[in-house]
Amino acid sequence: MLFNGRIDLHMHTRVSDGTDTPEEIIERVKAANILLFAISDHDAIEGCKRVKNALKKGDPAFIYGVEFSCKDEEGQYHILGYGYDETAPSINEVVELGHGFRVSKLNKRLDFLEKEYGFTFKNEDRERLFSLSNPGKPHIGNLMVKYGYAPSKEVAIEEYLDKFVSKTEYVRPEQAIEGILNAGGIPVLAHPSYGRGDALIIGTEMENRVKRLVRMGIKGLEAFYSGFTPPLQKEILALAERYDLYVTAGSDYHGGNKLVMLGDTNLDTVKEYPKGLERFLSDVKIVYNN
Repeated sequence: MLFNGRIDLHMHTRVSDGTDTPEEIIERVKAANILLFAISDHDAIEGCKRVKNALKKGDPAFIYGVEFSCKDEEGQYHILGYGYDETAPSINEVVELGHGFRVSKLNKRLDFLEKEYGFTFKNEDRERLFSLSNPGKPHIGNLMVKYGYAPSKEVAIEEYLDKFVSKTEYVRPEQAIEGILNAGGIPVLAHPSYGRGDALIIGTEMENRVKRLVRMGIKGLEAFYSGFTPPLQKEILALAERYDLYVTAGSDYHGGNKLVMLGDTNLDTVKEYPKGLERFLSDVKIVYNN
């Protein structure tokens, strides 16, 4: 069995909304006995480059990854990209597009907090937010805790930041898929059963969603995921087989920002890899493999 079952292809660093630096996450991966991993920061590939540069002889095998936050008239999607050429213009254009939208949303959220609640921040703290590769709600929430506006990041998000509703621009799924494909990568739908928040997507709605993305060029489904129950996993594996799609496995680790452990992919619930996962591991570009 390839990599002896210990793989995790979905994790986040401090470049997006994780709490580990790219360099620290290598040590976490080694401690978890993971033999193949990918960094999939939101709308950013900087963390992958730093991991690649920091890997040493004897370290686990590594795949470039990314997770684009997408939305269109039909809903929200998280599109993972694997094994791309990080120098390709197409992947960098989508990264820049996503970053621009995030900065715009950051401005709107800060304006909302000031107008609705009178929450203001010092210029140096605002500048630090805007200097991030991937500013988002967790970063604002942590700053609110620092200023005493909320007792925790979770409360800051749930009771304040989630009250912000705006017609915000997003990367469209077809833009993300095309950017990944043109960079020689493999686009994969992340945690397919989850749409917005805790809402589940199953049955006919799920299949129609997958068929629509297949027409756009999606090549795989994340069937093994930390939050999936056996029925959800079974449904996604069946869809992957029906539409001849790759299969991937990821925990969605965020360090201290989520109660998810590295390597918690539910891949240990099967005795052998499904064909879609075997094909993915055979076809994806592994950029570092001792």
